[in-house]
Order: sequence, then structure tokens, then C-alpha cells
Amino acid sequence: MKYQRIRDLREDRDMNQTEIAKVLGMSQTGYSKYETGENDIPTAVLIKLAKFYGTSIDYILGETDNPQRYS
Repeated sequence: MKYQRIRDLREDRDMNQTEIAKVLGMSQTGYSKYETGENDIPTAVLIKLAKFYGTSIDYILGETDNPQRYS
């Protein structure tokens, strides 16, 4: 599974993979493997990404087209 949404969210913020990897406390190479789908995104990383981007995990995973977080 390719995680196109995390790439789109990153690019919408005009950030590169190295900057997001730093937010997550990991290497750029490790983060890149999430965007390409080479590695599945661990739950803890999904939570960090959702909080950072202010969106839901369901949106990141493509389960909904609504980027709003649930309250």
C-alpha cells in the first residue's frame, strides 16, 4: 500500500522528507519507506502524523476523504 496522503500532506506544508523525519525522530530513509509503501506505518507514527497535520488517521489511511479530525 502506498501512502500517497502523507506525501500530499507533507508537500502541502512545503516540507521535505528530512524535515518530517526530524519531527518524527527518525531518518529520512525510514520515512521515505512509508511514503513509498515499502514499510507499513506503525500506529505510534500514524498518531504523530495525524496530530502534526491536524487530521484523522482514517484520512491518512485513505478510509475517508474528510480530513477533519474526530472530536
